[in-house]
Amino acid sequence: MTITNGEYDGRLAVAAAQAGAAVVRDLYGRHLDRYEKSAGDFATAADLAAERAVLDVLRAARPEDAVTAEESGRTGAAGARRRWLVDPLCGTLNYAVQTMLVGVNVALWADSEVTAAATADPFAGEVFWTDGERAWVRRDGDDTELTPAAGSALVDVNLDPPFPNAPGFRAARLLADPGFTERFRPRVISSTLAVAWVAAGRRAAYVTDGDLTDSVHFAAGIALCRAAGCTVTGLYGEPLHTGAGGLIAAADADTHAALLKMVENQTSPAS
Repeated sequence: MTITNGEYDGRLAVAAAQAGAAVVRDLYGRHLDRYEKSAGDFATAADLAAERAVLDVLRAARPEDAVTAEESGRTGAAGARRRWLVDPLCGTLNYAVQTMLVGVNVALWADSEVTAAATADPFAGEVFWTDGERAWVRRDGDDTELTPAAGSALVDVNLDPPFPNAPGFRAARLLADPGFTERFRPRVISSTLAVAWVAAGRRAAYVTDGDLTDSVHFAAGIALCRAAGCTVTGLYGEPLHTGAGGLIAAADADTHAALLKMVENQTSPAS
């Protein structure tokens, strides 16, 4: 059986994410040094160790590829055609207080799009992954194709800063829209693991403000949602990865349209 480049890169993303997840599991519950990055934001020794494990896998297999990693920054040629985006522990604050809602994100940006990606859940033993064409969840070595579904009506809303679209849009105000409370139920897990859950049918949608350009946090989840057939745009319906436009990732077009309308309600003259 011939393995395509996309499938090979997808499997590599899985292996790298699993390596990081193993470190995250192993260090869970231990006293870990913290490294302050900015007000309210920090990394732990687990973030750094998981990132090293991810990078070891990627560099062993693809030594010529460039990397942008959450903790160590950019390495490799600035104009490289292939660049891996690595978030070794998404949900650091959750993890630091022993809450098991975290993910390990690995994505390959190649030729102006993400062509392979994986998000590993260290504690559920699952890896959500894509070769750029289809998306699966791997459990105990078996792959099941992802099927988005909006039936849960659960929508994760990211309430963490920064808020580049404020004051025109604020995620917290979305929750006060009468249309939201009539149709949806909010959830906040503070990890981009929830974006993978949209692709898997466990969430109806995910909404966040923020700049998604070369985002190590969101690239993997966005790729999973696209490959699974979700409707994915910026906050105002614009193409992704083009600036500080945030994200609406929805299981279907109707859910996306409803959330887009609520965002537009915030920026209309009447509001």
